Amino acid sequence: MKKILLIILFLGFKLCFTQTTVEQICLSESALELTNQKVTYDPSYFSIDYPNGDVPDDKGVCTDVVIRAYRKIGIDLQKEVHEDMKANFSSYPKIWGLKSTDKNIDHRRVPNLMTFFKRRGAEISISKNAIDYKPGDIVCWNLGGAITHIGIVVDKKSKDGKRNLIVHNIGGGQVLEDCLFDFKIIGHYRYGI
Repeated sequence: MKKILLIILFLGFKLCFTQTTVEQICLSESALELTNQKVTYDPSYFSIDYPNGDVPDDKGVCTDVVIRAYRKIGIDLQKEVHEDMKANFSSYPKIWGLKSTDKNIDHRRVPNLMTFFKRRGAEISISKNAIDYKPGDIVCWNLGGAITHIGIVVDKKSKDGKRNLIVHNIGGGQVLEDCLFDFKIIGHYRYGI
């Protein structure tokens, strides 16, 4: 009887581990799918539907990559960020001088996403070790001054096999690149997986 129980427990742990890995891979695959969609970098303000609103399919910025990838796995960051900001507005950055939330743009700003992920307990230590960045992780960078950027770690390796690649939009559309350590990392998150 003890042997059967141990096997069941072992299989249970293995299933839990597999489930987490599958969710991470699903987000990674969702991000990779986005690289097939032609998108022009466009930081314009758009009035969009709520919930599940999106800017036009052929437009977007770095945050739209993250939003679209999460939406493919059933998580609407527009709605989640808006609801959290509405209930906790004072916890969010005041960079834009807003007096209230704006469901059209709040989720499309890197500092707001960083605050949201941190408030949800999704923050992971920043490291210089590539192995610490798993498929499905979200990474934020400082590009210089007050310019921030965000992307998704995917299950594809750099040519030398040492780093996972990133899907992001830094101006050339939704692309796959080896850029994990190209800029100063200011945020590392694992959310919803």
